[in-house]
Parts: sequence; structure tokens; C-alpha cells
Amino acid sequence: MRHSLRIATWALRHFASVVTTIAVAALPAGAGAQRAPLLEWPSGKARARFEITIPAAARSGPTTGRVFVILARTNDREPRLQIGRVGAPMFGRDFSAVAPGRPIVVDGTDLGTPVADMADLPAGDYWVQAVVNVYSEFRRADGHTVWMHDDQWEGQAWNRSPGNLYSVPRQVRIDPRVASTTRLIVSEAVPPVVVPADNEYVQRFKFQSPLLTKFWGRPIYLGATVLLPKGYATSTIRYPVNHVQGHFSLVAPYGFDRDSTFRAWWLAEDTPRLIAATFQHPTPYFDDSYAVNSVNVGPYGDAFMQELIPELEKRYRVIAEPWARWLSGGSTGGWEALALQVWHPDFFGGTWAYCPDPVTFTDVEGMHLYRDDNAFYKQVTEWHRTPTINSREINGEVRQTAQQRAWMELVNGTKGRSGGQLDIWSAVFGPLGPDGYFKAVFDPKTGVIDRSVAMYWKEHFDILEYLKRTWPANGPKLVDKLHIYMGDADNFFLDRATRELEAWMKTTANPHDEGYFVWGDQRGHCYAGPGGNVARLMDMAEYGLRHKPEGTTTPWWPKH
Repeated sequence: MRHSLRIATWALRHFASVVTTIAVAALPAGAGAQRAPLLEWPSGKARARFEITIPAAARSGPTTGRVFVILARTNDREPRLQIGRVGAPMFGRDFSAVAPGRPIVVDGTDLGTPVADMADLPAGDYWVQAVVNVYSEFRRADGHTVWMHDDQWEGQAWNRSPGNLYSVPRQVRIDPRVASTTRLIVSEAVPPVVVPADNEYVQRFKFQSPLLTKFWGRPIYLGATVLLPKGYATSTIRYPVNHVQGHFSLVAPYGFDRDSTFRAWWLAEDTPRLIAATFQHPTPYFDDSYAVNSVNVGPYGDAFMQELIPELEKRYRVIAEPWARWLSGGSTGGWEALALQVWHPDFFGGTWAYCPDPVTFTDVEGMHLYRDDNAFYKQVTEWHRTPTINSREINGEVRQTAQQRAWMELVNGTKGRSGGQLDIWSAVFGPLGPDGYFKAVFDPKTGVIDRSVAMYWKEHFDILEYLKRTWPANGPKLVDKLHIYMGDADNFFLDRATRELEAWMKTTANPHDEGYFVWGDQRGHCYAGPGGNVARLMDMAEYGLRHKPEGTTTPWWPKH
């Protein structure tokens, strides 16, 4: 506890010192955007170093990837399982074509998170573990060759991705200011993912996508986890389907296997009989594709609409009509649920989007991409700037600054290969860079925003701006279909962009449609409205009854 407190105390003192310096600095607004960031890059003063080797028994040929050294106070869980936004300290370095037995060095010049500079780690006893995230070569159809982590159906989580290598944790005395070399051998490999077996209610499928495989030059897979209604196996009727969007997961929709309350409702006699399907579409950048076409990520939008949904509708007895296709999802899934409805207004019959990612890019976790010069701070006046806050607690306390968040992702992977939220936004929303990786909307080291990239985001993926441009044509198709739920204290400030969308919808004309917005008072991320999943599914079912074509029978509705 005392050592953990020392780390926290250092962080607070360092952050307070930096903020005080920035607050009194006499920096012209234009020049300020180009000056040093709020936290300092590693000084190189740390004299501790780590040598990591890959034995021939683990990988016989040369390896390209990124190596991490993680230092934890305990080994209750392996250090690799203790990382996170404010988890155990770790440091990372890229390496290329390293032969077995040849050491890879991590030292004081490498960026770390949540402690950026190894020199600032307090001396003490640490459980140390190394992990190698193995990269594969992708020869893409656009002519670019990139090295990325090939998802192994785990959802781009390098610390538990099958085939990645790690060392056995061992306790070491580390004083970063004293010269030392710690040697670690990554002899262990993460085992393959075990996919749960199908049963009467929960089934899974996975298939290789022709469209995505062609784009990436390596096999890319899509899939779904399907929750079937009671009596599906013995009936012949077709059912409405809820397309559930969100992060990669093999867990049953709505936690059917874990949530006894939801399970009891789903199987009750008076519950509408529906099919719910969560979709798996991990990419080389992230655990989820955002279900749109992108020059960096590939034609996931086409694959979603032309391969994944048709596969679902071929395998299961769904009502393949717009009025019976209902979208839902939270956070990343909330953005997808909204974007799919907006971009495909004739295909889907309604969306229930919870705490969606930024629906306009005037507030991207605190960053105003169309106005700010720097992602890491606000130039309040000519003489005063303050850190941009990335996330907060419900009571308003700062969880993480924008720079801390960006540097955390940079430690996890350069060139957008962190598997993190900021990187996937740049990959999906941004233009292609000259090296085949995305062109970033801001410099991850300094925070300087590239306005041309921000305008690309605006033109191609800003949902609010798209609605403004297309409302005369698409507005009539979207009336009564947009249902959005948001906590007014969302931890990632997603409420701000949603407020802008709500305000604009109040001004719509020809047709006038204000949408349906539900706000949770002092509720954080991810608010899904009163009553939770059961209430939302009942909302969808009742909505379907109101919007079904005249004369349509509803054998899926409970008979009383």
C-alpha cells in the first residue's frame, strides 16, 4: 500500500507542477499549440534496462512485433492481467525481424503508462513480466504492406491473444536510477480461445469474409452469437430480430447465461418471442469495425450488409423485413446502432442507441476537433491553457487527461496498433496515410491537431453533419426510428455531442422529427434507460407491433 501511495503521490505532484507551469506561461495562442506537451517525454535518465529474448522453442523464425515489460506490486494475477487505464506500470518497444535468442531491449528511453518515464518509478520490489505482441504481414489490396496483430478471435487484446508470448513472472528488486539488467525469456504462449458449446438457446457461427480477406490479404472472419426464443426448435414461425452492436464478445446476448433475472424474463410465457444476435467483426486495429467502409479498416460496411446479416438471415428463421429488424447497442455499439440506421434507413426499422460514441466531432472525449489547435490542452486565453480532460467520475473528478489517454494508447502500440479507442476512431474516420497506416487526427506525442484530417472526419463520418446534409431525402425514412439514451454525466463526455444532435433535431422540417431522447440524471457510461434490457426489448417489440404492415400476423407475440 505504501509503495502504491508513493506512485500516486508522485503522479499528483508531477501533474500539479505541470498544470501550474502551464497556467502561468506567457504563450501566444498560435505558438502555444506547437510547444511542449503537458507531461514530459521519457528523459532517458533511468539506468535500469530489460533484455527480452524469444527462445527457438517458442518461435523458430524471426519475429516482428511489440514487446512490453510490466511491473506489478503483486502476483495475485499475472502482471499482464493487471494493466489498464491506471493499472500496473508498463513500457513498450517495437522490434522487427528479431531472430530467436537475440535480446530485445526496453529501457529508460521507452514511453510508459501510467508512469511515462521509467526514471520516476520508485525503487522497490516488483513482479516483472514481459509480453510479446506478435505482428503479421498484411499485403493489402490497396498496394500497402503493413504489420499488424492478426486477431485470434479474442478481440485485439494483446495481453491474452492466442499465440502471443510471455515470460513467467518473477520478483525483482528494481531501482531505476541504478544500472541493472533484468533478463526475461518469453517462453510461454497464450493458448487458443475456447468457444463455448452451442445449446438450445445460444448458438454461434463464424465464417471467412471474402470482401475483407481480399482487402487485407489475409483471412478475416465475421461471426455472431445468437440468442433464440423459447420454443424455436419446435416451431416453424419467423421472428423479429434485434441486431445488437458492441465490442467483441462471445458471451450470449444480454448476458443470458449469467443474468438469472433476464433469463427468467426471456423464457417466461408472456415474453414476446424474438431473436437477438450480437455480431463479431474484429479488425487488425480494434475489437470492432464500426460497421462502415473505411480506407484504413476496409469494406466492413459492405461486409456487414452483404455477408454478415445475410448469413444470419439464411441460418435462422427471422422476419427479413425492415419493420422487424431492430438495432441496439451501447457506446461503440451505440454509435454503430445509430449509424447503421442513418446510413441504411430503408433496411432497418428502428434503433435504440445507448451512450453512443461522438455523434459529432465537436467533442471527442473533450477534444473539439473543429476548433482546438491541440488535443491535449485548451488555450483558454493568450496567457492561459488547461489540460483537456478525457474522462471523469460521476462526481466530476478527473479520471484521465487527453494526453494521458493518448500516451497510454501509444505505449500499447505505435502507428495506431494499440487496439485502443482513439486509434480506432482515427482508423475508421480518418484518411489513409502515405505509409499505409492511418493519417492521425492529432500527433500522439505533441497533441497538435491536423485540421485537414479533422475535416475528413467531418465530411465522411460525422453523423450530425450527415443528417443535416441528407435530411430532405432521408428524413422521411427516419421519422420515429431514432431512440437515443444518455446519462447526463457520461464518463467520457459523450452527452455533449448528443445534446447537439438533440438540439438540431428540434429544428428539423419537412419532416419535423425531434427523435426520442432519454436522459439519465447523474448517470454515467453507459446509461440504457429505465428498466434496462428488458424494458428496451419490450419497447422494440411494441414498436414492431405499431409499425408492421397492415394485415401482418404476429405469432411471435404472446397470446393471453
